[in-house]
Amino acid sequence: MKKYQNQYFEGERSLFAETNADIDGTTFGMGESPLKESRNIHLTDSIFTYKYPLWYSTHIKVDHSILETMARSGIWYTDDIEINDSTIQAPKILRRSSRITLNHDHFSDAEETLWNCRDIKMTHVQANGDYFGMNSENIYVDHMNLVGNYVFDGAKNVEVHNSTFVSKDAFWNCENVTIFDSTINGEYLAWNTKNITFVNCTIESDQGLCYIDHLTMRNCRLLRTDLAFEYCSDIDADINSTIMSVKNPISGTIHAHAIDDVILDPTKIDPSQTKIITDNKLNKKETA
Repeated sequence: MKKYQNQYFEGERSLFAETNADIDGTTFGMGESPLKESRNIHLTDSIFTYKYPLWYSTHIKVDHSILETMARSGIWYTDDIEINDSTIQAPKILRRSSRITLNHDHFSDAEETLWNCRDIKMTHVQANGDYFGMNSENIYVDHMNLVGNYVFDGAKNVEVHNSTFVSKDAFWNCENVTIFDSTINGEYLAWNTKNITFVNCTIESDQGLCYIDHLTMRNCRLLRTDLAFEYCSDIDADINSTIMSVKNPISGTIHAHAIDDVILDPTKIDPSQTKIITDNKLNKKETA
């Protein structure tokens, strides 16, 4: 392996097409695409300060490094990249890339990050920014904390554990999503999604969980959630809390501790296609 240690590079394509290199304690200053087309690179304690550092690269490992604010659009069209214990200040990182591992990373500006990517594993990741994970697929998440709207819009084949999302319009237009032991806070959760399952989750969402085809919920709580399940089909929901209101579900079974208001409009749906069961019968009111 070629060794670069405690060095400074600047200028466009400073290590273009570098292969089989161990880069330690090195700063890449002003100049685009310093490691474009690189192969078999291990970066440790290094800093990128400018645009497009890792495009069209393969077999990349990054440990305890920094992508500063202007290292935007930093990792596109790259295959097999692992980033550990690193700080990413720049937006639009990771697009059209594959075989991505993120572990103990902090994305301080995750706007439009992780778009159109596949085969992703994220553990102990913190992110702040809108449109994280758009149109990506084959995603495994454990211990993620994200603040930002429209997370995972259009994603497919997503499995989430032990995570917190503060996000309006989270998980819209998705297919095949399973979320375990997590908390989701934000309006309009999971509209227009097919095959989504929540297990042991806490959810607060104004008009959340609507327009879903095949919704499963196990041992979940819906806090301050109203007008839920509108135009949802094939519902199998077990809710260990009171739901503020349920509106016009298409089909399935909803079990809750109580529902303050059930709205069933026979001009919009067939009420006989949905079974609604509450433990506290006195708390339930039906309106048409």
